[in-house]
Amino acid sequence: MKLSKYLSTFFFAVILTTLVGCASSSKQEGTGEYIDDTVITTKVKAAIVKEPKLKSAEINVETFKGVVQLSGFVSSQQSISRAVEIARSVKGVKSVNNDMRLKY
Repeated sequence: MKLSKYLSTFFFAVILTTLVGCASSSKQEGTGEYIDDTVITTKVKAAIVKEPKLKSAEINVETFKGVVQLSGFVSSQQSISRAVEIARSVKGVKSVNNDMRLKY
């Protein structure tokens, strides 16, 4: 009987440790959030590629917990505005940080 109690306590501890290991913190994503962010990044990149006025190779996209960061050097303020607008329109995006710069 004692062996059964010890085994069930052990398995409970293992399960608890596994769940806590997959949880997120303010500086680190959980597994599910990482996958969600990868999907958002892919959708934003695809939407930017579809826009004929934007040069997608100039724009870098990163996502962390639903916050999209756009960076890179673009040729016009209109390109910056359009890229931000496109990123905001993607489902799952909580906000957009614009770090794009004009190239001279």
